Amino acid sequence: MTTSLTSLPENRPNDPRPYARGWLGQLLRRLHFYAGIFVGPFILIAALSGALYAISPQIEKVVYADELTSQETGPALPLADQVASATTYTGGGEIISAVRPAPEPGTTTRVMFEDPNLDESESRAIFVDPTTAEVTGDLTVYGTSGSLPLRTWVDQLHRSLHLGDFGRYYSELAASWLGIIAVAGLCLWVMRARRARNASAMLRPTMKHKGLRRTFSWHASVGVWAAVGMLFLSATGITWSQLGGDNVTKLRAALDWSTPAVSTDLGRDSATGESDAGSHSGHTGHEGNAGHEDGAHKGQTDAADTGGIDPADFDMTLAMARNINVNTGLVEILPPADAESAWVVQEIQRSFPTEVDAVAIDVDTMEVTDRVDFSDYGFASKLARWGIDMHMGTMFGLANQIVLVVLAIAIASMVVWGYVLWWQRRPKHDPSRNFGVTPVRGALAYAPWWSVAAVALVAVAIGVFLPMVGVSLLGFLIVDGVLAMSARRRARR
Repeated sequence: MTTSLTSLPENRPNDPRPYARGWLGQLLRRLHFYAGIFVGPFILIAALSGALYAISPQIEKVVYADELTSQETGPALPLADQVASATTYTGGGEIISAVRPAPEPGTTTRVMFEDPNLDESESRAIFVDPTTAEVTGDLTVYGTSGSLPLRTWVDQLHRSLHLGDFGRYYSELAASWLGIIAVAGLCLWVMRARRARNASAMLRPTMKHKGLRRTFSWHASVGVWAAVGMLFLSATGITWSQLGGDNVTKLRAALDWSTPAVSTDLGRDSATGESDAGSHSGHTGHEGNAGHEDGAHKGQTDAADTGGIDPADFDMTLAMARNINVNTGLVEILPPADAESAWVVQEIQRSFPTEVDAVAIDVDTMEVTDRVDFSDYGFASKLARWGIDMHMGTMFGLANQIVLVVLAIAIASMVVWGYVLWWQRRPKHDPSRNFGVTPVRGALAYAPWWSVAAVALVAVAIGVFLPMVGVSLLGFLIVDGVLAMSARRRARR
């Protein structure tokens, strides 16, 4: 939403040549202005809710301390005992979708069940003390990150304003335009710095002036420092969007940048497919399962009590995976979807170094049927994994979270400063004008034909790849056209 401190008047000058030389700056200024005015509220909401999401893991640990922590000390019981305890608590007969062993001493095990009353990617989690097998809690969890209700609520606020799929258009609009606004603002800053006698002074806000000039210095200087972060959040945020995200998925598939996924099909080689970009928690949901149906394995609990799954198989598959490629505490064990599918043990550590190895195991033959290591990922797939994890604040722990909060506050501040600039630039001699004048229109009128063609081509390409940008840009043009006609009518009077 940056605007220059001195703008050209709405009427074109008699000599078009100076205007022609500055057509690009005027075009970027007007684009930056309109996008900031109309998309600013969406970006503001996304920034503030994103900051809240970034610190939600710490809040979650306090709010759900009883469920997440174990007060007992001593060796952990077999997973079979813990799964049996959770199954008894639920009454038996429910389908186990996944088990997450306690990652470290003092924490609890999660036994997750399918629940038809929950939304996609949600599971009913029974928290079990690994040293006593006592149930410590019963909560709904979401996705691979294992978000508990509070963090899930914040996540859905950030993602869709709790309006479902329709609400996701808000975040897509914010993510799509955030990068464009950042690029336009950075270009304007560079153009202004080239004309300035002391360009380095533009890297920090000035306190020498008041009013418009002080607000502009804060908006511009903070914006140039935050530009890279804004581009990063925009690029990674688009991967979760409905329309633009689908185009990103198609592009990755066309370029063979898909993420390797372990195959659960017994007797087939590994497949490739998308994972971790479909939801804000990284994983779209646990694989559904009908239970392991042969019932041949013996365990400490009747297999019928766990929907056909032998609890002892959790211990066996985890032990086998530990000898293959699973070497982190954060692990998820997925029972098979049916008798023709394998068990899966996968790492879910999103902090650095990334641990997302996975192995598929046939419990009948005790053979490994497939495995995928993070080292097998292509470079583009690794970048996508790292980008998503940094966007969520999990890759570098607390440091990552602090950076995200600071960046979110900077973005929210720039939106507010932009609106203040608009108000401060109102004509003081015209009390009827409550807001500032808009940057000059008609910048392309004196631009070379090839520049006009290039701008049109870029606008169409971006609008097709990011549909929310295309629709909103068309809306900007309509509003601008109406304002232009209104200005002409006033001029004739």
